[in-house]
Amino acid sequence: MQTKLTVNGEAQTVEHDPRATLLDTLRDGLGLSGTKKGCDHGQCGACTVLLDGERVNSCLCLTAMHDGQEVTTIEGIGSPDKLSALQKAFVEKDGYQCGYCTPGQIMSATALLQEMQKGQASYVSDDLEVPKLTDDEMAERMSGNLCRCSAYPLIREAIAMVADQENEGAQA
Repeated sequence: MQTKLTVNGEAQTVEHDPRATLLDTLRDGLGLSGTKKGCDHGQCGACTVLLDGERVNSCLCLTAMHDGQEVTTIEGIGSPDKLSALQKAFVEKDGYQCGYCTPGQIMSATALLQEMQKGQASYVSDDLEVPKLTDDEMAERMSGNLCRCSAYPLIREAIAMVADQENEGAQA
């Protein structure tokens, strides 16, 4: 079966088994190995990608169901020679530890920052109109991404650092 996707800004037509997950299509069909296969049950978040700008666990998505949609993987966020602000912050704050969960964490954190910019509240938001990026807010929004190394405080520091930089840039 064929499915058309835009992956990291490039139009792709992928040939795949109708039962193929988006995760397997990205890794095996397109050679994008940055998205990790962790639990393969949607419980760890290692496979997090953005699908039309929203975070999803790609191991739970059938490729065939996303014809015409846009997928952003960690490879579309930055590259080794041109890191995104979040990637730089993860390095600076040592939020990557072993690195296995890092791509999914960065993809989820990217979505978190976009949600905050849009003013989308979460379960723990005190103000439903203008949510504030507190430690509890970050923990809640990142709760679908597990880190076996327990680098959670460092990950939240990295996210807060980028949020602060974005706020300073918006005020300038």
